[in-house]
Amino acid sequence: MAKTVRAVPRVVIIGAGIVGCSLADELTARGWTDVTVLEQGPMPAPGGSTSHAPGLVFRTNPSKCLTGMASYTVEKFSALRGPDGQACFDPVGGLEVATTPARLADLHRRAGLAASWGVEGEVVGPDECLKLWPFLEPDLVLGGFHTPGDGLARALPASRAQLERATARGARFLDRTTVTGIEQRGGRVTGVVTDRGTVTADHVVSAAGFWGPVVGRMAGVDIPLLPLAHQYARTTPLDELAGAVKDATRPILRHQDRDLYFREHADRIGIGSYAHRPLPVDPFTVPRYDDAPVMPSSYPFTEEDFAPSWEDAKALLPALAATRVHEGFNGVFSFTPDGMPVLGETRELRGFWLAEAVWVTHSAGVAKALAEWMTEGRPSIDLHECDLTRFETAQRSAAYVEERAARQFIEVYDIIHPLQPPEQPRPLRVSPFYARQLQLGAHFLEGGGWERPHWYQANAPLTETITLPTRDDWSATHWSPIAAAEAKATREKVALYDMTPLRRLEVTGPGALGFLQRTTTNNLAKKLGSVTYTLLLDEAAGILSDLTVARLAEHHFQIGANSPADLDLLLRRAPDDVQIRDITAGTCCIGVWGPLARDLVQPLTRDDLSHQGLGYFKARRTHIGHVPVTAMRLSYVGELGWELYTTADLGLRLWDTLWEAGRRHGVIAAGRSAFNSLRLEKGYRAWGHDMTAEHNPYEAGLGFAVRMNKGDFTGRAALEAQAARGEPARKLTALTLDDPTAVVLGKEPVYVKGAPAGYVTSAGYGYTLGRCIAYAWLPPLAPGTPVHIAYFGVKTAATVAEEPLFDPQMTHILK
Repeated sequence: MAKTVRAVPRVVIIGAGIVGCSLADELTARGWTDVTVLEQGPMPAPGGSTSHAPGLVFRTNPSKCLTGMASYTVEKFSALRGPDGQACFDPVGGLEVATTPARLADLHRRAGLAASWGVEGEVVGPDECLKLWPFLEPDLVLGGFHTPGDGLARALPASRAQLERATARGARFLDRTTVTGIEQRGGRVTGVVTDRGTVTADHVVSAAGFWGPVVGRMAGVDIPLLPLAHQYARTTPLDELAGAVKDATRPILRHQDRDLYFREHADRIGIGSYAHRPLPVDPFTVPRYDDAPVMPSSYPFTEEDFAPSWEDAKALLPALAATRVHEGFNGVFSFTPDGMPVLGETRELRGFWLAEAVWVTHSAGVAKALAEWMTEGRPSIDLHECDLTRFETAQRSAAYVEERAARQFIEVYDIIHPLQPPEQPRPLRVSPFYARQLQLGAHFLEGGGWERPHWYQANAPLTETITLPTRDDWSATHWSPIAAAEAKATREKVALYDMTPLRRLEVTGPGALGFLQRTTTNNLAKKLGSVTYTLLLDEAAGILSDLTVARLAEHHFQIGANSPADLDLLLRRAPDDVQIRDITAGTCCIGVWGPLARDLVQPLTRDDLSHQGLGYFKARRTHIGHVPVTAMRLSYVGELGWELYTTADLGLRLWDTLWEAGRRHGVIAAGRSAFNSLRLEKGYRAWGHDMTAEHNPYEAGLGFAVRMNKGDFTGRAALEAQAARGEPARKLTALTLDDPTAVVLGKEPVYVKGAPAGYVTSAGYGYTLGRCIAYAWLPPLAPGTPVHIAYFGVKTAATVAEEPLFDPQMTHILK
């Protein structure tokens, strides 16, 4: 008898807060109508974070992804009507005020982010701030950032409206139903066990909010979030608001210099505070709805924690002095180690999805992206910042999650430099060269838990012959002129770079070549010892990652990858005759680059490292002194050299061998700051910054890494369709700033003929070129076209440049 194939997958969503209701609406709108939403509390206010959310929506964020999801939330909720007929979003606008010069400068930066991501906003003076909020203390306010499209989301009515739409399409919502287990078989989810029976499922989505870790444990899935209580209070009525009819008429207000926000509640003011100590909540001890004094997400208000904030609130809004705090609560919601949501399907348990650590601000946008992902195989926006796989193993301990998530709460309104590393827990991951780097005075930043030298104080004397333009305070943060000296030494002599944090994967087995051919864009069917730059694409040809693949033996490949998501994706796609493992922790790498690199390395090995003996993009196993290494003739800095890989136990010996041999050649250790400058001069892309899943190879200038004649591979059909459409509508474009003293850092808006046309991805000073370089997504523009980049509100002239900016003939590398 033929097996019945279900046309519509069965989906169970755990949690009927704003995320669960939004997801049910988005899934059923796409034809997935067999949706069951389980909620332990009573509908329509089940007692989670949604039930107490004050609803403020400020869309502008350094993350393009979060801004996009917030913008969709505003768009969708504006069209929804609650049971009372009111719109579920009230566009009263947003106002962030500055009471310090540093904050005012940062508001100009935020205005640039808004322009980059398509959000209307402008920095206004104190007088305009007072027009928008007459209660402000004029002597405190220096200016503000006004965003007229921001406002208040009415979370419970929005949940109810989406619930009703989803129900009309076939979804069912079961309240007073407690999840007690997740059923699975053969690595796939099969159902959800509740106190009222088992619900069969093909897909299960945990949208349980701060209960996420509880549901995760049932499924055997780690969910790295920490519930924290956040204070919210309402005042007694203000005389100035007497007779108010509407819930709110003035913009939602942020006083980030004191970690406060405000909104109107008719004739009262609501005040939220992040100024207090972190108040973590154990999700496994949160009371059931019927056992909670008010609701499970609402804890007793601790007046002593709020007292300093109340004084700060009265200082900003003196009219509050005639009122008092009428009521307050400590409301629970979720924080992750990096402050971003946790989204996606787990590989260990297929069909089990996460939609956790999502605030009301981004709720509808998250639901849309996840619904696309589930029904179409990919979201329409890049979600790598939110992907559940993004955390390293070392970043998943309970201690790490608690410490970093609590810090995210403390820093939620802080002015955070894009390079600012976490203070703790450090050092966490170090390369075998760490002791030598300390001796050289390394200035460490952090990435993926790794200590990463950005420059070395030992090279300070090299700056005496270098003249550089003066930097503003922002661009001088986490920067040193020593980086220029290290870049110069790399171009003129030779330098050692610690490349250990580069992710290394090993792919072996009889099916390894065929698997990698089908999975990536370039042709890997080459001789042993070949190294190939290639791309991982999704089915729509979006760039999921870029890889460097070395064929070390017939069935043995070493891959230079980017994030944990790369390993996860390859493991998902790999057939049974392919084995994949992450070898990063047990290995290390030194990049030896510069015109004297061969003079340093060749005497240390008996193998021929000449251009004829080991050509560009070739690999060989050899020995450097006593140390066995895999030498790959690659260069991300545009100079002659090799990446030398060995096991971690031999790493220090490799460093010392190269350092001692290099003394006569003037070798230095160089850091990431110089590295980034050199790679920008060569136009080498950085995945996650310059290109993501929202971009295809031809737009990103990476068409050379695609071989359409090698056979089928993931994304090939989409590339063919794109090629048939002709010239892409946008391109990753190289810009040079006209003023050699000007600097930009990334994410700034780019203006063409006075109108916003794109945004900067990567930027840095090109010390060889003597001016700043910026890459930006823009409409196709001819070299020489003038543009402007807005940096802290000031537009600086730039020019479209032809790539590569440095050594177009490759004479520095191919020798």
